[in-house]
Amino acid sequence: MGKSMSKLKITLKKGFIGQREKTRETVLSLGLKKPHHFVVKEDTPAIRGMIKKVDFMLSVEEMDEIK
Repeated sequence: MGKSMSKLKITLKKGFIGQREKTRETVLSLGLKKPHHFVVKEDTPAIRGMIKKVDFMLSVEEMDEIK
């Protein structure tokens, strides 16, 4: 089918209480709800942009998709 894209494991390192509204919205739009929660997302420019905005709160690992 199509080429396989790599995936990113995104983990929230600390809570977003006390952060600015935009920061909270960005973290929530990534699907992260509480500290140490993680999600796996496709590696796209949009996701990379959101990660860059809140990189001080996140831990990101690249995962290779096997197909």
